[in-house]
This record gives sequence, C-alpha cells and structure tokens, in this order.
Amino acid sequence: MMLTILSIIVTLLIAAVLAKCMGTYMAYAFEHNKTRLDSFFGPFENLLFKIGGVKQENQTWKQYALALVLTNGFMMLLIYAVFRLQGVLPLNPENVSGMDPTLAFNTAVSFMTNTNLQHYSGESGLSYLSQMLGILFMMFAAPATALAACITLIKALARKRIGNFFVDLTRAITRVLLPISIVVTIIMVAFGMPQTFESPVTAQTIEGEEQEIFRGPVASFLTIKELGNNGGGFFGINSSHPFENPNPITNLLQILLMLLLTTSLPFTYGKMVGNPKQGRILFTSMASIFLILLSGALFSEYQGNPVINQLPMQGNQASMEGKEVRFGVGQSTLYAMVTTASETGAVNTLHDNLMPLTGMIALVNMMLNTVFGGVGAGLMNVLMYAMIAVFISGLMVGRTPEFLGKKIEGREMKLIALTLLIHPLLILGSTALASFTPLGNSAISNPGFHGLSQMLYEYTSSAANNGSGFEGLGDATPFWNISTGLVMYVGRFFSIVTLLAVAGSLLAKQSVPETSGTLKTDNSLFGVIFIATTIIVGALTFFPVLVLGPVAEFLTLG
Repeated sequence: MMLTILSIIVTLLIAAVLAKCMGTYMAYAFEHNKTRLDSFFGPFENLLFKIGGVKQENQTWKQYALALVLTNGFMMLLIYAVFRLQGVLPLNPENVSGMDPTLAFNTAVSFMTNTNLQHYSGESGLSYLSQMLGILFMMFAAPATALAACITLIKALARKRIGNFFVDLTRAITRVLLPISIVVTIIMVAFGMPQTFESPVTAQTIEGEEQEIFRGPVASFLTIKELGNNGGGFFGINSSHPFENPNPITNLLQILLMLLLTTSLPFTYGKMVGNPKQGRILFTSMASIFLILLSGALFSEYQGNPVINQLPMQGNQASMEGKEVRFGVGQSTLYAMVTTASETGAVNTLHDNLMPLTGMIALVNMMLNTVFGGVGAGLMNVLMYAMIAVFISGLMVGRTPEFLGKKIEGREMKLIALTLLIHPLLILGSTALASFTPLGNSAISNPGFHGLSQMLYEYTSSAANNGSGFEGLGDATPFWNISTGLVMYVGRFFSIVTLLAVAGSLLAKQSVPETSGTLKTDNSLFGVIFIATTIIVGALTFFPVLVLGPVAEFLTLG
C-alpha cells in the first residue's frame, strides 16, 4: 500500500510541475505573443481565416456568444447526420448500421458539449468514419470552444478586449490541443496502443471458439480523449480495455493528460491578469479540496466492504470489485477521482462498483464542477465562485465588492445567481422526474438507495459534462437519450453564455483604484474564504439527495 501511495504522490507532483509550465505557455499563446509554432501554424491559420471570411475583428460579448452557440449547433447537426447515415458511408468494414434517431441525438449533443456520455458500445456502435469524422472531430472542437470562452472571461477581467471567437477557437486547436496530441499519440503507439484502419481480426480461443478482436485508430482517439477532458471510449469498457490502456505507464500518461490543461488554467489566469500569485491561490485552493476528497476515496476503498470483511478468515480487505487488476485499488481510485474532478469521464474501473462513499465523492467532484473542472468551463466556474466569495465578503463588511479592480454589482450577481442555480436544477429536477416515471426508474438495475445513486450519477455526469456513469443503469432508451441530451446541452451552454455576459459587463466598467479596505484576492485568507464558499454554496445544495443515496447505502452495509 505504501508503494501505491508513493506512486500517487509522485503522479500529482509531476502534474503540478506540468501545470505551471503549461499555464505560462498558454498565457503567451492566447496573448498572441510569438512562439516557435507561429511559423508552422501561422500560414495555415491565415488560410483558414481567409477561406472562412474571418476578419479577426474584436467582437462584443453578444457576438462572441452567438458565434459560439451557432457554430456548435451547426457541428452538432453535421455529426448527427454522420451517425444516422454511417451505414451507407465509407470506412465501415463491420457494416455498422445507422444509429437510432434518439441515440444519434444523444451522441451528437454529448460530444458537442464535451460530455462524451455513451449510450452505445464504442467498438460496435460506430463505424471508423463516425469515430473519426464525428467523434474525433468534436473531441477537438468541444474543448477548444470552452477554452476560448474561458480565455475571453480572463481577458475581460484583465481589462482587455473580448476578442474573436473564431480566432480563439482556431488558436486553441493549433497552439494547444493539436501539437500535444500529435506528440503523445506517437508515445502511446510506442507503448503498445493500436493505430490502424484494418478490420477486426479473428482469433481462436483456448476453448477452440472464434473471437473477433476489434482494432482501429485507438492511439489518436485516446490522446485527445484525455487531453481535451472528453472521456468517450473507443471501446465500450473505455480505459479498462488493454488496447486503450495497455500498461501502468499509459495509465500514468492518461492521468497526467486529464489534469494537464484544467490545472494549468489558474496559472494562465494569473499571468494574463498580471497577478501570478492570484492564480497560485486558486490552484492551491482547488488542489486542497481535491486532496481531501482523494484521501476520503482511498480510505473508503481500502476499508473495503464490511459485509465481506466480517466473514471468517477474511480480515480487512480492500475492495477489488469492478477494478482492473493491472492497476489495483490505489491507481483505480486515483483515476476515478481525477476523471470526475477534471470532468473527463474516462474510466479504468467500473464506477457502479465503487464503495458507496467513494461513489459519493465522485458525485461531489461533479456537483462542485470546480475541482478542477473541465477544460475552460472548470476555471469559469472557479472564477464565478471567486466572485461570489468577494460579494459575500463585501456584504459582511459593508463595502461594494470589488474583483480585480471592477465593482461586482447587481447585474453581475443576477447573472451569477442564474448560473449557480441551473446546475442543481438540472440535476435534482431531472433525477426527480426519472424517479417519478416508469420510463426512468425501470432502468434501475439495483433497486433501493443504489438505484437512486445510479440515476443521480447519470444526470450529474450529464449536467457537469463529465460523461462517466454507473453503468448498471439501463440508459439506452429514448427517455434517457432525450432527457440526458437536453441536460447536457443546457448544462453546457447556459453557463457559458451567462458568464460571457458577466465578462462583457465587467469589461464595460471603469476600473476603481485599490484602497486599504479592498479585499485582497491573492492571499491565503481569500483561499480559505473561496474554499468555504465553494463548500457552503455548492456542496450543501446537494446534501439531502446524497443522504438519500450513497450515504444511506453506506449506513445499511454490514
């Protein structure tokens, strides 16, 4: 166990070092400072802008938001058509038929919103063309969209212009996602991950039966799946599959990829607003919450199931149920915490078999959506909670709250309040609806407290754009396809648009000078206030339903 804990500590230290370096680079890239990639990507970007008629002019926040929503809507329609017509399109060696309309809708929305919830089996539900043109394409476009929106919010807080959505989107792909993906894909192939267009091969098992072994362009798919916090698996069992996660080294690389961009953005923020210490405070605050939750999850899994441990000759055994034996309890639990904290949704273990308290912690990660959250969207939520913390602190001392030299007033707080309320409304309202109707509760495979947790997890994962699931839930039905699709769409774009509106409002305000009474947001005191605000405002919203689900299940064990 000590060796496992040491490996976890080393992994997180490497992630912290990479975050600092990557955060600094992204600040330079999005401030349009010259980098070594300019000579390679510059001409290509300019050609794309010329073809698309993009003049690179500055947009208002409304123009930026409209361009973002319409562009993503068009891409959703495009990949929906690909999914429906994949049976007659090329690169389909297994003759996979076109998707059911509701499943195609769910899958298109899922990958457009960076959720990658999958109500189909990866290797048998899609053709190679659908995997590449539909899924792989959106795995770049979706995180790039959120990253562009996040950078715009940062620029507004830094008293700079809003920018241009198409320029930011392109730059997010060419300067961040694409270069890293190319390099890491080559590394993944070197460590045994397939990258081929060949048809499945037929093997003879030791029992004399024939078995089809699916292959495909797995390495390129896997890399952007983790880097962009996408999470959708090329194979149905995701990163538990030996082709999608061949060994402990690829498992380590996947964890680092999931954390890379989302942990880097606080440093990018600090650099761009001219106050690196403020970025470090936010990073430290989020990391503190993550470490507390990770410790609780590890304790829960290593305690194991008390029912089994009470049996004669058993003793205290860690829970290996649903875990991949190649990685063990520690690395499986770390992966589960990282994938829910970063809103990636990839899995190397079956989350439905996590111990009740571990499942609850995974839910809390997604309910908070700030520890660290997904690419771009996570930091936008963090900054929202930071502004709430400033506002509450200002009210307590009788001062108009100020954040980075801008007054936080009624207009901004109304928008933030709407953003704050939509997340629990989507999760709790949808779970209540599914519990009430047979169309929803008939999907439960384990009635009782765990059945509620299964439905709660599905909608929490959808609203937080995570995509992992308690896969005991029979969710491949029109009800679940449509309801989770709507939750994913609203959960994604409502908050992005409202926070862009906050960005536009703050940018239009005059800066106010800092005085002795101004609440400093770059010290440890603010870090404590930020953590308290996140827990009180965010976590306690969901406390009653957590008691009815995972907490009640835990109390009934033994």
